[in-house]
Amino acid sequence: MLTERQLLILQVIIDDFIRSAQPVGSRALAKKRGINFSPATIRNEMADLEEHGLIEKTHTSSGRVPSEKGYRFYVDHLLSPEKIEQHELNMINELFEESIVELEQVVQNSAKVLSELTEYTAIVLGPTVEDNRLSKFQIIPINDESAVAIIVTNTGHIEHKLFTLPKSIHPSEVEKTVNILNERLRGVPLSELHSKLMGEIILLFKEHVNNYESFFQSLASVLNISSNDKLYYGGKINILKQPEFQDVEKIKDVMKLMEEENNFYHLLRKTPIGIHVKIGTENKVPEMEDLSLISATYNIGEEQVGKIAILGPKRMNYSKAISVLNLLSKNLTFTLSNLYD
Repeated sequence: MLTERQLLILQVIIDDFIRSAQPVGSRALAKKRGINFSPATIRNEMADLEEHGLIEKTHTSSGRVPSEKGYRFYVDHLLSPEKIEQHELNMINELFEESIVELEQVVQNSAKVLSELTEYTAIVLGPTVEDNRLSKFQIIPINDESAVAIIVTNTGHIEHKLFTLPKSIHPSEVEKTVNILNERLRGVPLSELHSKLMGEIILLFKEHVNNYESFFQSLASVLNISSNDKLYYGGKINILKQPEFQDVEKIKDVMKLMEEENNFYHLLRKTPIGIHVKIGTENKVPEMEDLSLISATYNIGEEQVGKIAILGPKRMNYSKAISVLNLLSKNLTFTLSNLYD
C-alpha cells in the first residue's frame, strides 16, 4: 500500500515524464508545485517506489522514469479525465455534422480527427464480416465489357467491385440476375454469400438466365468476400514523431507492425467492450513493448460493430487520449445508429 506522499510523487513523476520525455530527479521534483518535501525525503520515497517496481533508473541519467507497472498503476488508480478544449469539441462536432451516408466515410473521418486531436496514430476497425448482412445488391454497367457490382450491407458498409461482363449477356438478363440475388440473398451474412450462390442460387440461374455460365463465374468472384475486417488509419507517421522512436530499428519495427494488419485485427477484436488500455508487453506482440493501445467500442443501436483505437508510446498522455476517445466513440455510435436505425 502506498502512502499519500508516495502517490503524489509517483503521479508527478509520471505526469512530468509524459510531458517532457526526460527522466525526473529529486531536485527537479522538489521544485514542482504541490511538492513541499526536501530532496532527501523525495529520494527516500523514490527508492521505495523503485522497490515497488513502479519507477526505474535509466542508464543515462540519475533521474527516474515510470516502469510499465508504474504506468498500469497510474492508469488504474491515479488518472483523472482531461477536459476537452472548445476548439477540439468543435472539430468533433463538425465531423458529425457533415452529411454522411456511408459507414466508411464516417470511420475514415473519425480516424483522421482522432489522430489530429491526440497527435498519435488512430486505428478504426470496421464492422466484422460476420456482423455484415447483405442489404442490397446492384450491377451498374460501365460499357459493353465491364460493370461495377455494389454490395450494400445492413451496417452501411459498401463494397465496389469491378468485373467483366460476358459479351453474350443481355441487359435484361443482368436485371433478372440482380432481382434474383436481392430476393434470395438479402439478410445473408457476407461470409455466406459465396456458398449460397454456389448452392441454391445456381439452380435458379440455370432456370431463368440464358447463357448464364460465364456471367455466373464473374458473380462468384464478386461475392467471394474476404473474411478480414477493414482497418482505417489516421496519422500513421505520428508515432514516428515521438522521441522513443527515433532509432532506425524501432522505426522499422513499428512500420512493419502497421503494414501487417493482422496484428491489429486480432488485438482489437479481442479487446473487451468499452474503454480498454493495454500497455507495452500486455499487448503480447514483441514489436509493441514500447507502445500502448487504447481502444473503445462503437455500436449501431445495441449491436457492437467495431473498435476505434489510439496507438502511442507508453509515455502517452492517457488522460487526454481516453477523454477524446470516449467522446468520439459515443458520437460515432450516435451518428451510425441514426444513419442505420
